Amino acid sequence: MQQRIVVKIGSSSLTSENGGLNVDKIRFFADELASLLASGYQTLLVTSGAVAAGFTSLGYKTRPKALHEKQAAAAVGQALLMQSYHEAFAANGIGVAQILLTRYDFSNRKRVNNAQMTIDELLQRGVIPIINENDTVSVDELKFGDNDTLSALVANLVKAGRLLIITDMDGLYTDDPRKNASAQRIDRVDLISDELMRMAGGSGSAVGTGGMRSKIEAARIAMRGGVPVFVGRVVEPGDLSLALGSSGKGTYFDTALSNLSMKKQWVGFHSPTAGTIIVDRGAEAALLSGGKSLLPAGVKEVAGDFHPGDVIEVASLSGETLGRGVVNYAAWQLQAAAGLSTDEVRKRVEVARIEVIHRDEWVTIK
Repeated sequence: MQQRIVVKIGSSSLTSENGGLNVDKIRFFADELASLLASGYQTLLVTSGAVAAGFTSLGYKTRPKALHEKQAAAAVGQALLMQSYHEAFAANGIGVAQILLTRYDFSNRKRVNNAQMTIDELLQRGVIPIINENDTVSVDELKFGDNDTLSALVANLVKAGRLLIITDMDGLYTDDPRKNASAQRIDRVDLISDELMRMAGGSGSAVGTGGMRSKIEAARIAMRGGVPVFVGRVVEPGDLSLALGSSGKGTYFDTALSNLSMKKQWVGFHSPTAGTIIVDRGAEAALLSGGKSLLPAGVKEVAGDFHPGDVIEVASLSGETLGRGVVNYAAWQLQAAAGLSTDEVRKRVEVARIEVIHRDEWVTIK
């Protein structure tokens, strides 16, 4: 199968400073993406820009704040955005297709499977899927984070060879380079630490919603799914190909992990969770680095009303989320078994499997 590349372009890269589409920018990115397609890559585009494209047409002087105003702007802007993409890609002899998604689509296994099959068919036909959040019907305050998280979920879904997140900054810096001239760019990252997250600032654009922090969070999701990530600028012809290589204008996030199965993607990133359990340090080490299942002896606290087969979150003693897994106990059973040895659990609780979460149904997201 041809290698798949997911490219995410933010609002600030597509619009003018005060909002409204910049047609020249869209033509530029269409040309860059066409070059990837000509090089043999199956290319998907995750785009922002619907709200930014539409709010000026509705007479707003600045990007609206209220949800219904954003949704109205998106309803107008999405049509303008797709029309511009259609015209720009048609000049390169390439067809495009619109796919609008919400968080609910990813939380429903049937819907996300249908989305995957649609994407597969479009790519086989040489069409570029253009994916955006369905802002007009979203009721979650458009929380995909300028589509950064959406792009990571899509990259995992299609088992992409790389995710390229294009923004107006040339990568991650040790401090804000607009305020600190001595700030240094970080060229490569192989572990997203708490210190790294603190370096990420807020949004730098009046027309966008995502900052560097949301891009690092997206990189964390993609890396956990086995997809390496580039975050940086594409401003000159050929920059996108350079970003796909190793000399792009930005930061590379590397991963040695393999692609997750569809089931583990659903468990780790898409499924709703029914509860949370807190584990001790020994259980934390067993889950994160020991490749082991979670046993009742390592459970300290239980919260929520879950049942066998539900997906639950697992947290450390400090409250940090470690990952998610399919639980084999009901909440009341686990409360009775927490902290007990395997032999004691067998005497007190009747369960189909002794493991609280089996390692084959566990996904680390730390």
